[in-house]
Parts: sequence; C-alpha cells; structure tokens
Amino acid sequence: MVGLQGAGKSTWVAEHLAGTHVVVSKDHWPNARHREARQRRVVAQLLAEGASVVVDNTDPSPAERAALVELAVAAGVPVRAVFLDVPLETCRRRNDARTGRARVPDVGLFSTAARLVPPSTVEGFTDVQVVAG
Repeated sequence: MVGLQGAGKSTWVAEHLAGTHVVVSKDHWPNARHREARQRRVVAQLLAEGASVVVDNTDPSPAERAALVELAVAAGVPVRAVFLDVPLETCRRRNDARTGRARVPDVGLFSTAARLVPPSTVEGFTDVQVVAG
C-alpha cells in the first residue's frame, strides 16, 4: 500500500485484501523500538511460510519501499503496489476527524506528502494499481 495518512489505505485493505492476506503494519507495534526492522522480519517470515501479505503503511518513496520489494523478490513472489491517489486536503480533513493516536500531526502529513512518489514497475513491482480518491 502506498498513500498519505488519511488516504483510506486501511479501509481499502479491509474491504479488498483482509480475507486473503495477512495484514502487516508498523501501527500494530506503536511502542516498539525498531519498528521498520521488526516489520521486515515479520514480512520475511510470513512470505517464507507461503502467506500472502499486505503491508499497510504510507511507504511514500521508492527508498522506503525498496526493502519490502526486495523481500518479495527474494521469496520469489510477485509484488504489487496499490497507490491510493488522494488529494492532500482530503487526507487532511480525514486526519483532522481522527482522535488520539490515530491522528497524525499536520507536520507528519505534510512531511509524507513532500516525500510522496507514486510507485512504478521500475522499482520492481510486477503491477501498480492506482485508486483515485
């Protein structure tokens, strides 16, 4: 999954993939140190077990997606990106409606938007699906 906070990634996953894929997200471990490394270990283990996996994070840049693409390639499985292409203002309104830890500070949302590069097959994805919002 690729998209800004508030783009609807978790909702899209719940509606389209949760029944067939194991959902992995750094949000599952909000207080853990080294969440990125933990996520890679979990994804690698699941792929080794033959599970279909969806990673539900923002993953805005090719550099931030590279390790996940490498894990899938190493496991010999196709890797697909689903990009929720939702305007920043829409994401901001949705984020403003969140409460507690679910709400991302505006600076975090703007920082992610500044790094956002739509995924492409050049990165190693076998397929890129764009969902406009």
